[in-house]
Amino acid sequence: MSGHSKWSTIKHKKAITDARRGQAFTKLAREIEMAAREGGGDIETNFSLRLAIENARNANMPKDNVERAIKRGTGEDKDGAKMEQIYYEGYAPHGIAVMLKCITDNRNRTVSDIRHILSKAGGSMGDSGSVAWQFSNVSYFEIPAEGNDYDTIFELALEAGAEDVTEDGDYIRIVGPVEIFKTTHDLLQDKGIDVESSGLRLQPNQEIALDLEKTLQVVGVIEKLEELFDIQEVYSNLEISDEALEKLAEADD
Repeated sequence: MSGHSKWSTIKHKKAITDARRGQAFTKLAREIEMAAREGGGDIETNFSLRLAIENARNANMPKDNVERAIKRGTGEDKDGAKMEQIYYEGYAPHGIAVMLKCITDNRNRTVSDIRHILSKAGGSMGDSGSVAWQFSNVSYFEIPAEGNDYDTIFELALEAGAEDVTEDGDYIRIVGPVEIFKTTHDLLQDKGIDVESSGLRLQPNQEIALDLEKTLQVVGVIEKLEELFDIQEVYSNLEISDEALEKLAEADD
């Protein structure tokens, strides 16, 4: 996961245009809406909603946007389109497996957009279950390294049952079983440790290494998928080397 984590850091540092920020807010709003639809609008009883709102606030999403998303989810706002969360599976070029977390009001549009990008790059859509077995669900926390003590966070994560705690200079990351998510979240919150990003994610059981040119080609395809309106997250089993990370960082300077 180290390559994926550092790539995530590079994305955090990208200059964000108003258009990209607007798209990011839309995706965060959809997460809030889905959480409210599934568990109600009370953050005291709906932990998923509480988490979605925290992530939105960390991204500086306006309060009005958050409140509107909650109302759409609970049905108070009758104008909201009916959304559903679904995962699609497929292959990027060179046999790299991808799992696509989507929130959409139109499955046909979503599938068409995904298929177009994958097919054009030499990949393909997969049947349900054809790729999912290559990934596991994990709890994930990303904490700014600045102002936080690694040893303290390591001990808290260990207490909660985490499997991995890493630091790359910018962020401290915690990965563990799904069932420790709330415990870890509450322990960090009780200690006043601000989490920049957290949630349940898919982690590849085994990563595939490609040469630099092919790695950058696959990364390009993944970034195009991430830009689709209906896609929330793209997970892959691509191993991202330090050399590839340097090229990605240079491209964003």
